[in-house]
Amino acid sequence: MAGSGVRPTGSVSVWRIATRAIQARRRRSTLREADRRNQWLATIVRNEAFRLHARVRPDPIATIEAQEGAEDARVVATVERADLHAALKALSDKDRQLLELRYGEDLTQAAIARRLGIPEGTVKVRLHRARKKLRRAYVLQ
Repeated sequence: MAGSGVRPTGSVSVWRIATRAIQARRRRSTLREADRRNQWLATIVRNEAFRLHARVRPDPIATIEAQEGAEDARVVATVERADLHAALKALSDKDRQLLELRYGEDLTQAAIARRLGIPEGTVKVRLHRARKKLRRAYVLQ
């Protein structure tokens, strides 16, 4: 709670004010005018209440908009993933395999060439064509 920017509510505020009053009561021996003890304690409680009220409180509208924005982003990301999967399904098995090796397993073109037993130049050309096909299929989704 302390330093979080969240305003204490209800019983939490009362608890803090009561705690401050108890702390003040323990220090009552430092009071110069004993007959003004009640005023002294009331001033401490009042000041603590003002301090709690003056704390920065988050804007609830901004919080709600941020949460809705995050939900919207998750929905958009889910739709985009589904479109990407549909576009990948439209590709041939060879094209999907090349893209999986390059981006799924993060292999270099040389490593893909060694694994598939084909020249590196062939891998470069096939990857280029596979990405082009994927781009077209994705746009059509």
